[in-house]
Amino acid sequence: MHHTEQPVPWRGPRWVKPVVVFLLIAIPAGYLYISAMQSRSGSESKREEAAATGLEPGWPSRLQRRIYGMTVPPYAQHVASFETNSWKASSLYLRFTTTRSAFDTWLQQIGTDASALRDGEVPIDEDEAAVVGWKFTGAHHWKGAVHTQDKPKPNFEIVANMDDPQRPRVYVVSTTTP
Repeated sequence: MHHTEQPVPWRGPRWVKPVVVFLLIAIPAGYLYISAMQSRSGSESKREEAAATGLEPGWPSRLQRRIYGMTVPPYAQHVASFETNSWKASSLYLRFTTTRSAFDTWLQQIGTDASALRDGEVPIDEDEAAVVGWKFTGAHHWKGAVHTQDKPKPNFEIVANMDDPQRPRVYVVSTTTP
C-alpha cells in the first residue's frame, strides 16, 4: 500500500488573517474618501479658477448656445463667455458690445424686449459678477432685467451699460436648473 502525505495547511500567526481582511476593506474605502473630497473641492477650485482667468474670449460653442438659449448678435465685439456647472444649476456668462438695433433684435430672440429693461437695475448680484470679475459700480448708465421662463428653458439676468446708447455693452447670465 502506498501512503501519500496530505500537505499541512499553513498556520501563520493569528494576527495575519484580521490584518489582511482590514486592508482589503480599508484601502478601497480610502480611495473612495479621497475621490469624494477631490470632487467636492472641484467646484470650489473651478470657481476660483474662473475668477482668476475671467472670461474666455470668443463666442460660446454652438452646444453652449443651444443649452443656454443664447445667441450672440452678428458683428458683436468684445465677445467673451464662461460656463459654470454644479449639481444644482449651470450658468453661461456672456459679455459683448453691439449696436442698439442688434441689441433690440437679440432681446427679441431670447424672448423679451427693450421695454423690459429698467434704469439703474442690476440683477446680476455681486457674488455672480465676482465669478468672472465683473463690477457694476461707478457712475454708469445701467439698465437691466430678469427674463424668467418655464423649465427646461433657461432664465436670463441681463445688464447693459448704456453710457453710449448706440453701442451698449451687454452682460448676461443664462442659468439652467435640472
